[in-house]
Amino acid sequence: MPMAFLLQSGWLYLITHFSDFQLACLGSFFLHESVFFLSGLPFIYIERAGWLSKYKIQTKNNSPAAQEKCITRLLLYHFGVNLPVMLFSYPVFKYMGMQSSLPLPSWKVVLIQIIFYFILEDFVFYWGHRILHTKWLYKNVHSVHHEYATPFGLTSEYAHPAEILFLGFATIIGPAITGPHLITLWLWMVLRVLETVEAHCGYHFPWSLSNFIPLYGGADFHDYHHRLLYTKSGNYSSTFVYMDWIFGTDKGYRKLKGLKSTGVENGGKQICFFLNNLSYEKDPAN
Repeated sequence: MPMAFLLQSGWLYLITHFSDFQLACLGSFFLHESVFFLSGLPFIYIERAGWLSKYKIQTKNNSPAAQEKCITRLLLYHFGVNLPVMLFSYPVFKYMGMQSSLPLPSWKVVLIQIIFYFILEDFVFYWGHRILHTKWLYKNVHSVHHEYATPFGLTSEYAHPAEILFLGFATIIGPAITGPHLITLWLWMVLRVLETVEAHCGYHFPWSLSNFIPLYGGADFHDYHHRLLYTKSGNYSSTFVYMDWIFGTDKGYRKLKGLKSTGVENGGKQICFFLNNLSYEKDPAN
């Protein structure tokens, strides 16, 4: 049975049993929670069990208490911030043309919109993230996210409520101005959740996307950002790293990667010297 037929049939069931409001708000929230926790929770158990440790970027582990604190706060933020935002933004998306009816959009339309969302989100997120690394905003807002200097998947959405709203704008601005079909919005949400969980997972695997997709950041790129003090971190990009490359805010990371390449040959002395001259985040979560 063709995939398109199954997709159309499944979507027909949804739109005949649920209203637009239920699908766009409650359906989106349920989908987000399912994808987020199902993709993020395994990294907690992998870290606790010590599995795949050779792929772990940092040798430090988070304590069970720190992990449980993260989960508790996330549930509070998701129900207290994310869900209300979805409810109150529904009229805006409807006004801009979002629909859930059949027929479903063609794969070409979906692909073009998703590419546009990634490009726009990377641009807006980069500048928003850089602003959050200014002294006052970091101390009063963004430092919450950096409580975990050794990130794991679920820490991707662990942040101050003000930051959730501020940087969340980068994710929803693309769909808000284009009024996509709901299935496109759901696909975009799933891709963003999987990307940000992977970027915070703390592991760099041989199959990680950053090994295959040019300019894709991934866990190794973002883990460097969490390890260093806010004044020296750089690596502000979201999914693709072209903004850091253009503005030179990944120079420290690229220098470290270069030293790692030569460090294999000289016993790692250059790496040790480089690392000893960097200021690292203290991790109060451990």
